[in-house]
Amino acid sequence: MSTPDPDAEREPSASEIFGAALGGAARKAGIDPDADVSTGQMVWGVIGGWRGIVESVLPLLAFIVTYTVSSNLVLALILSVGSAAIFTIVRLLMKSPPVAALSGLVAAVIAAGLPLFTGRAADQFVIGFITNIAYGTAFLVSAAVRWPLIGVVVGFLMGEGVSWRADPRKRRTFFWLSVAWALLFLARLGVQLPFYFSGDVATLGTVKIIMGIPFFAVLLATTWVVARRLYPRESDAGAVSGS
Repeated sequence: MSTPDPDAEREPSASEIFGAALGGAARKAGIDPDADVSTGQMVWGVIGGWRGIVESVLPLLAFIVTYTVSSNLVLALILSVGSAAIFTIVRLLMKSPPVAALSGLVAAVIAAGLPLFTGRAADQFVIGFITNIAYGTAFLVSAAVRWPLIGVVVGFLMGEGVSWRADPRKRRTFFWLSVAWALLFLARLGVQLPFYFSGDVATLGTVKIIMGIPFFAVLLATTWVVARRLYPRESDAGAVSGS
């Protein structure tokens, strides 16, 4: 009579379910530690290349330029949402997953709803503020309670689940990486809010673009490099031992 495997009968914990979901989402986004790509290639793939940059920047740029030149809020919102709609149609024609294709348009519509209701152009950026608060708080709280989100994601990407919590070096590294991500989101908030309250739409939009993809790409690359050092691949270890 065979002895039952306790691991096979154990129900996965909430942290394991959550971590597996985050790890799967990261792989779908292009963060795959098994892929033989450079750091630059990984970052470029995650942001979507030139198309991803254009899709991210153009709707906001259309809004900023149109409103700054004409002071016509409705026209600026129409051009912003319209450009997002064009990108959505192109993605659908290229057989992109519907969720990925529609996400940008939905975000543009939601962001346009508040300024259309209040008549205040700067309210176009409120959804972005809420997003930064949510992400910044999540990363900061996760680090404070010793379950840094970066560790949860990387652990499941690397196939070790939450075993990294038994390694002081990994715990410490993931703690500081999560703090760095929290600071990125909260720094965006701290820099942009004064321009929001002053109603300086042009400067606010420019700062948002600058602190968007460029800052994200640098921190993502840093996180990738640091994580790879914690989990050297066999090919890397062989190269070192053979040298």
